Amino acid sequence: MWSDMSDVAGLCDPRFESVAAALADEIACGEELGASIAVDLDGELVVDIWAGYVDRAKTIPWQRDTIVNFWSCTKTLTALAALILVDRGELDPFSTVARYWPEFAANGKADIEVRHLLSHTSGVSGWQTPFGVEDIYDWAKATSHLAGQAPWWQPGTASGYHAMNYGHLVGELVRRITGTPLKDFVAEQIAVPLGADVQIGARPEDDHRIAELVPPPPRDRGVDRLPPDHPAVKTFAAFPPGAYGAAHAETEAWRRADIGGANGHGNARGLVRALSPISLGGTANGVQVVDPRTVELIFAEQSSGMDQVLFVPLRFGIGFGLPTPQSVPAVPDGKVCWWGGWGGSLVVMDLDRRATFAYVMNKMGGGTTGTPRTVRYAKLIDAALQDARG
Repeated sequence: MWSDMSDVAGLCDPRFESVAAALADEIACGEELGASIAVDLDGELVVDIWAGYVDRAKTIPWQRDTIVNFWSCTKTLTALAALILVDRGELDPFSTVARYWPEFAANGKADIEVRHLLSHTSGVSGWQTPFGVEDIYDWAKATSHLAGQAPWWQPGTASGYHAMNYGHLVGELVRRITGTPLKDFVAEQIAVPLGADVQIGARPEDDHRIAELVPPPPRDRGVDRLPPDHPAVKTFAAFPPGAYGAAHAETEAWRRADIGGANGHGNARGLVRALSPISLGGTANGVQVVDPRTVELIFAEQSSGMDQVLFVPLRFGIGFGLPTPQSVPAVPDGKVCWWGGWGGSLVVMDLDRRATFAYVMNKMGGGTTGTPRTVRYAKLIDAALQDARG
């Protein structure tokens, strides 16, 4: 039992009470402002809890339907959208990007394959400057800019996190094949069929339930000490400090844009409902999203080693990160895939235990691979899952 049940709302299987207790503790000590955590085990929602406040002034409690910008967890929706097209035979991960997007072949990119985009190994990890923050909202301009530039390292040889442009690269393939914008495809093929409260961007009618963000504390920008031609420097060159921070994410322009790498909105329950088909062999809530063979593609390792942008040892499969327990302790080892968001949000698909768990919050910590809060919740969930499986 947690110390004060009034601090945490929702449902929690007794096996996971330690997770609720941890959330209550993090709220009480001020590390959290507001957050939600969800766990699906074998198709059953065993944890769906929330606590804290929506607003920085701490006047509005976090509600069941509160949503928040969960940054790079958006990439999991984008990757699943691509896998749906792979499953339908409309997108071949081992074919060239130029097969679907001919203009992308320019400047030495003719041999870059779809899998390279999905695994952050394409060499096109950002927009070549000059390019402004507002330009990411203009889909045609942003994608044509990417099509015209050269890769920054030999494609397929290493990962370099496609921090902001992942959704534009993968989303343009979705648009070329289906004629549908990425955010609409995610809504129609993932969110609606699965009843998942997630979306790329945010509809105007949902603005009232979006939690306010607290940006992470300033941190040393190691990229400032790197040579100007380093991929990490180039990746963020169009986004100087603060250019796409928490305040920017609360603008109408950001919320209405189609940014499949960063402006997803939802809650932990929504992420779990959207991604649980991966943990369950392709089908969840009576909906077959992809075939089990398509799920297996995720685990075809594409890279392993120091990421050239994040400077953390990472492994990537097709569309998702794979476990690296020493560098990303929030993600358990095994047949697991995952990704996190700036500030600490996380979604993990554990196929060994047929479990999916997610955490989102509005008080951001540093980094994309988890905060101490992220690790605390994830370790407690992992332990509870071990007990649940005996």
